Amino acid sequence: MSAKILDGKAISGEILEETTNSVIRLKNEGWTPRLVSIKIGDNPAADLYVRNQKNKAEKVGIIFIERHFPEDISLEEVKTAIAGYNVDPRITGIILQRPVPENLPIKALQNAVHPLKDVEGMHPASIGNIVYNELEMGPCTALASVELLRRTNLELEGLEVTVIGHSEIVGKPIAFMLMAEGATVTVCHHMTRDVTKHSKHADAVFVAVGKPSLVTADIIKPGAALIDIGINQIEGPDGKPKIVGDSDYESCSEVAGWITPVPGGVGPVTVSMLMRNTVIAVERQKDYYDGQFSSHI
Repeated sequence: MSAKILDGKAISGEILEETTNSVIRLKNEGWTPRLVSIKIGDNPAADLYVRNQKNKAEKVGIIFIERHFPEDISLEEVKTAIAGYNVDPRITGIILQRPVPENLPIKALQNAVHPLKDVEGMHPASIGNIVYNELEMGPCTALASVELLRRTNLELEGLEVTVIGHSEIVGKPIAFMLMAEGATVTVCHHMTRDVTKHSKHADAVFVAVGKPSLVTADIIKPGAALIDIGINQIEGPDGKPKIVGDSDYESCSEVAGWITPVPGGVGPVTVSMLMRNTVIAVERQKDYYDGQFSSHI
């Protein structure tokens, strides 16, 4: 058996095409999506993410605005800036680039973003909505991971799923999204006694822990879908840096029914989900203001 590759680049392209059509429609209705990116301090990795986001935003017609703040900026100063973007009708989406300086608590910054402009799906209200089966908006990586599972055409109702990793932005949202779809979900973490027992019986396995080769062929059920969300840099056979996921791709691809490559799997779809979230945010703001206007007529 050789697994079918879930090509994130191709899937991302399809989502971006759909998003482009939505942007054109919104512009015709007088709503132009404008996404402001907040970057604090200097970080080469964040610079790469920003360039990628800007490229995709411009591709679909979203105006992308970069704001760069100094490393030593205070929490109150950043929150004041965010408050300004919250009330600026020209800004329809806000994204906080990670990492942020250690003196700035990321949760406090996420809480400062108005839920209607939370295109990352990271505000507590956005996360909480998932628990109530409102699945349209959510953390981009979690949305991307679930979208890749959908592309297998496996029936989600009754599907046995194991999620390895229980972070607030990936593992937990994935679990709630899939439970809302009727899947039976087991979440494993560092205190799980026997991860193999759970993964070996799952129809689909998600892994996001940051450990290369954590998932190997012997702990995967033949024919299962393997969604690898991990990103790790290791030394390749030639001594050069190599990006790998949390699974042993070569061996797992001989057992799994579907598999995501790293890179080229979840990553590209995550950026496209950010663009989709940006459009959804505009539509929600449009509905909100239309409702406010009609209530005063």
